[in-house]
Amino acid sequence: MGEEPGRRERKKQRTREALVAEAMRLFEQQGYDETTVAEIATAADVSTRTFFLHFPTKEDVLLANTQVRVDLGADVIAGRGPGESAADVLGRAIEEMIVNTWNTDLASGLAGLRAGLLTSSPAAQARLLQRFLAAHADLTEALLRAYPDELDPIEAAALVGAVVGAVGAAALTSLRHGDPPEQVRDAMRRATALAVHPR
Repeated sequence: MGEEPGRRERKKQRTREALVAEAMRLFEQQGYDETTVAEIATAADVSTRTFFLHFPTKEDVLLANTQVRVDLGADVIAGRGPGESAADVLGRAIEEMIVNTWNTDLASGLAGLRAGLLTSSPAAQARLLQRFLAAHADLTEALLRAYPDELDPIEAAALVGAVVGAVGAAALTSLRHGDPPEQVRDAMRRATALAVHPR
């Protein structure tokens, strides 16, 4: 008799969290490029095969929460209120994503680690850029589905690009200045407001 689904999911989540925590510890201790997948798996007390069940590559550990965040944003857009403008609903979606970042990557230090690796590791930089472009495409599609009669693909892509680009740039700037998590979150919120309702 197998494990009940809820218990199995909690176990998977605990393993995933352990892998992220150990990866971060090792990255900080011995450097990102010097840390191997086998070392991360051993530190988390799992096999290398188990690591790859959770993360396709070492770089994906850095992006552990990004798909959840994009899905949250897309869900907000899909549930837009009647009469709500595309800019306003996108602003609400980004706020949900910022809250998720605050509760996960900012609280754990993963966001800061990612920001540092953007300039020091070409492999991490390439994977982060790939993920950023995929997130942009997902949110653009969600906006087009929510506003089929109001937006064309160029308008939707431009709106998402303006907001996501502003938030990403503000977060990166704040993280590189060594700001505490609260200030990084506030910088992202400020950037959202500026992009959604330019002065």
